[in-house]
Amino acid sequence: MEARDPELRRELDATLQARRELGPEYESALVDSFLEKVESRIAGTRDQRARRVAAERRTAAARGARPVAPAATFGERFAFGAVSLVLAVPLSAIGAAQAGTGGLVVAWLGIVGVNAVHAARTGPWARGRRRTPSEWDD
Repeated sequence: MEARDPELRRELDATLQARRELGPEYESALVDSFLEKVESRIAGTRDQRARRVAAERRTAAARGARPVAPAATFGERFAFGAVSLVLAVPLSAIGAAQAGTGGLVVAWLGIVGVNAVHAARTGPWARGRRRTPSEWDD
């Protein structure tokens, strides 16, 4: 499997190596550190995408075209689901270790909730919805 982000892959390898060297007592801190790096990378990507969309809308407005909200592609939806499942493993472990079954349930309710909101915003049905008259002049 080819890594899409070699830097993030190196960070993961370094985190796993540190876990082997330091032992399980530092696992929580190592996982938190790696998750912060992943969240930072996601935030950067999200900011870059938002700037691109804003530029596309400005260009469309300058040309007199009506801006269209971008729909998520299958790849974006698949990647979101895959990332959420990958992050579910450490979140489940932390939730179960800290609060038992209740923590595990809360972690998975959060994961399912985030995925449900994402699906509702980017699913194929969101593109074909009918517009109300109040949205016509936007």
